[in-house]
Amino acid sequence: MPPAVVALPARIDLRTFLWALVALSLATMSAPPEIWDTIRHLRVPDTDDAMRLVEVRDLLGGQGWFDNVQYRFLPPVGVPSHWSRLVDTPIAGLILVLTPLAGRPLAEGLTAAFWPLLLFALFCGVLYRGVRDSFGSRAAILAILVATQTFGITIQFQPGRVDHHSVQILAILGLAFCMIRGGFRRGLAGGSLAALSLAVGLEGLPYVALGALYLAGDWCWRGRPALPVLNGFGLGLGFAAPILFAAQTAPVLWSATRCDALAPPWLWLTAGGLGFTVAAFRLDRHLATPWARLGLAVSCGGALIGGFALAFPVCLEGPFPGMTRLVRTHWLLTVNEMASVPKIVAQGRWEMLVFHPVVLLASLTAAWMAWRGTRRRAWSVAALFLWPGLILGAFQFRGLYVASAFVPLVAGAVLDRALALAVERGAGARRWGIVTLGGCLVSTLWLAPAALAEWLAPAARTALDPAGAIACQGDAAVRPLAALPAGTVLAPIFLGPSILLRTPHTIVAAPYHRAIPGLTAAIEGLGGTEADLDRVLADFGIRYLVACPARPADDLQAEPAYATRLARGEVRSDRLQPVDLPGPLKVWRVVR
Repeated sequence: MPPAVVALPARIDLRTFLWALVALSLATMSAPPEIWDTIRHLRVPDTDDAMRLVEVRDLLGGQGWFDNVQYRFLPPVGVPSHWSRLVDTPIAGLILVLTPLAGRPLAEGLTAAFWPLLLFALFCGVLYRGVRDSFGSRAAILAILVATQTFGITIQFQPGRVDHHSVQILAILGLAFCMIRGGFRRGLAGGSLAALSLAVGLEGLPYVALGALYLAGDWCWRGRPALPVLNGFGLGLGFAAPILFAAQTAPVLWSATRCDALAPPWLWLTAGGLGFTVAAFRLDRHLATPWARLGLAVSCGGALIGGFALAFPVCLEGPFPGMTRLVRTHWLLTVNEMASVPKIVAQGRWEMLVFHPVVLLASLTAAWMAWRGTRRRAWSVAALFLWPGLILGAFQFRGLYVASAFVPLVAGAVLDRALALAVERGAGARRWGIVTLGGCLVSTLWLAPAALAEWLAPAARTALDPAGAIACQGDAAVRPLAALPAGTVLAPIFLGPSILLRTPHTIVAAPYHRAIPGLTAAIEGLGGTEADLDRVLADFGIRYLVACPARPADDLQAEPAYATRLARGEVRSDRLQPVDLPGPLKVWRVVR
């Protein structure tokens, strides 16, 4: 039954009013100073955004399509990137189009500012159509409205956010709606989107695997009616994945085993999925019962996983094989994306906890509605992609990224139901319960308890203030380094991408797991003794030492690190000549 149409006073149509709220929310999503700062000074929210722009510059500067080595990172050999050229391409294309009109620097700023907003417009379009098909147009409008208030989404589409997470979110959301609609064509599109997600980055692998298991389980249960979407998904994933792999990987690397990017280990799984869907198509008429179909699925799954374990055992260790304990402890586990809920609470970082409640409530709501409500396929698919993100997000904050994209879907349907109950008689308690649930699915409302916790327990906050690190890697701090003659810089790990983006210098360390020697050098050199620092300066031919006093390195011994005491002015070195530059950074020239 379609929801009742509610009219506001003065005969304003409710949908018109909701669209006006959406327009207002969209207009206020990004502060004008942030957009302007991104355009003029390439303000980027994260180190990955800076490194993405560096890669795009290299591509525009003539570096080969298949050559993804960053040669100014651990020179002279450089560090090969595991990122996708498929994300570099549209960004580079926008810069090329805008350069004749605005000049290269302004073209880069305009692209960095508006590319994420263009992707958010596409996200809203996909969300609107998907929610409208399942819950109606009013729920779709409400879903877009909630999306503009969902932090897990807005941080991934803010100006300057040119990293790949937004593309992955779009791909997985599109896959989900294709699964909900069903049919061969939707399955084919969903499989292709799943392949795109894997080609962009493996963060979406758990969701692709769950989508495949859902479709396989649906076929085992329902049989032939569920076969078209399964066949389409298998064909789309099985053919698109190797095509995208070949399109962005040099032929000499086609046989290389890589666990952190789309490569033969993961192509084995996509090919196995294709083989299963072909077998299901050919044998469906002979498999008359759910148990028979389940037997085929289990047999194929066992062979697929067993073959993976035998052929690619190194990938069973995860995407970071070979990472030392030193690097894991003093870099990987300190990254915000890797923070667990207990760690967030222990450090009193209440602002990070506003991401979790809406995903929890959306997961519970979707699961309950899939069990008891109508439109069970839509609710079950939403729950399928929400729960893994919620569970992973309890251990690693980044697990919430994709799951947050499904919060508006749930919230839109809940709020639409609340509006429908508003005109029904005798629905008082139920009405207010649904209104409360809908309100609690809006992230911005959780800022109040977070602020209250900060006010009641300010002493509980033990995490480092991010403002110091942000100031050190901003344009005003790093740009003065460009005036110095080019050389290799030893700097805190988080500063590496900004130095590459804003100066001609080369670097030793940046926050990427393929550069273990550079990470080790930065951790030991900046966190160790004077002898440790001297050794790193000599081994890597360092010309400049850079420190951020607001964010010193971890001390590797009982006393403060030598580089930290150097930045405080407590010690001096005849080998290091101070360089007077404006801004928060401390800089020294290495005397040979």
